[in-house]
Amino acid sequence: MSNKQSNVRIGIFGFGCVGQGLYDVLQTIERAGIEVAGICVKDKEKPRSLPASAFTYYPQELLQDESITIFAELISDADEAYSIVKQVLKAGKTIVSANKKMLALHLPELIELQHNYNGTLLYEAAVGGSIPIIRTLESYYCSEPLQQVSGILNGSSNFILSKMESEGLSYSSALQLAQELGFAEADPTLDVGGFDSVNKLCLIAAHAFGLTIKPEQVLRFGIDTVRKEDLEFAKTINARIRLVASAEVDENNELSLRVLPTFVTDQQELYHVTNETNGVTIAPVFAGEQFIKGLGAGSHPTGSAVWADVSAALSGYRYSYPKAASKTIALNKEKELQLYLRVPASVLLPEQLAHKALAVQEQNGHSIYHATIKQTELAVVESYFAENQVFVSEITANQAERIALQGSQKEAIVC
Repeated sequence: MSNKQSNVRIGIFGFGCVGQGLYDVLQTIERAGIEVAGICVKDKEKPRSLPASAFTYYPQELLQDESITIFAELISDADEAYSIVKQVLKAGKTIVSANKKMLALHLPELIELQHNYNGTLLYEAAVGGSIPIIRTLESYYCSEPLQQVSGILNGSSNFILSKMESEGLSYSSALQLAQELGFAEADPTLDVGGFDSVNKLCLIAAHAFGLTIKPEQVLRFGIDTVRKEDLEFAKTINARIRLVASAEVDENNELSLRVLPTFVTDQQELYHVTNETNGVTIAPVFAGEQFIKGLGAGSHPTGSAVWADVSAALSGYRYSYPKAASKTIALNKEKELQLYLRVPASVLLPEQLAHKALAVQEQNGHSIYHATIKQTELAVVESYFAENQVFVSEITANQAERIALQGSQKEAIVC
């Protein structure tokens, strides 16, 4: 399984969307010159595009093969992925991975294993699909301090929000369409609940700010409670709703991390990121704001990111985590956020938040509020809001003023 003779052999774990994409890239790019030593899969009965002889069902058959130069871990099971990556690194070998959940859960240990055993782990494909965000942060901004990295990191959620906005679909209809087109899983919780974006943000934080963060340390709200009325309300102040992952350093050099639906304006690049596309804004202290945009999902876009890692690793590239040594940034969970809240009329706001929320208007059996709430306070009510279908979106101070003005104007008309 090679396009020309080569001494480089790759072992691939997984042959789903990304695995197939990597295989196609390796067969198409003439200069790749890499022999596929074997592909390990789990399901013997699943129809595949290659003959059965191309596959093995036993991971150790690849892991124990001393002729294999590099491995690609492209499976969905985080526990199995961790076991594979750990064994490869302890053997002092090289592996690339696209499993963002596994990486976010075990990154400190995986960094230590690389140092202790001289193995190499690259994972560009785990964040943003085809967008080269990890390499950009690791190499280009290795010495310049950053003020913020924020972006749309989940193509499934962005596709759903885009279709609700452009075609007037309900959330359930847009989700069904995303599933039919292969942009969302049968169980979409990881995507629409914001968990996928949290995992990716943890990886970004390690390279952008030098902090290894556990997923549970990131404030998270998804889009699973969004309604068409929320997107229509955003339009009244010239905004769109996007699921935004944000890492932001304040004047005290403290980092706040959050994944929240967010009102973005047409003055922001993220406003123009639609469908399954991802986009990331980087704000360095000196260089000025940068923006990277590209396909965040799909077989070939993600497969190309895996190939980029394979090619880089074979050239001797490895992550050095340059900002981890300085440790000048602390984690801030007390940042105050301006929020838009849509609450079903039958639901009471928690007592600790009620005095911080200003009612703006009543709409179709729901109450809309503007509130100023600390991240820690919002995290406490996360489960309550989810259970009661409360929709939460971050807004700017200027947007909060415009929303409050709308509320006062409606009151004046009623009076």
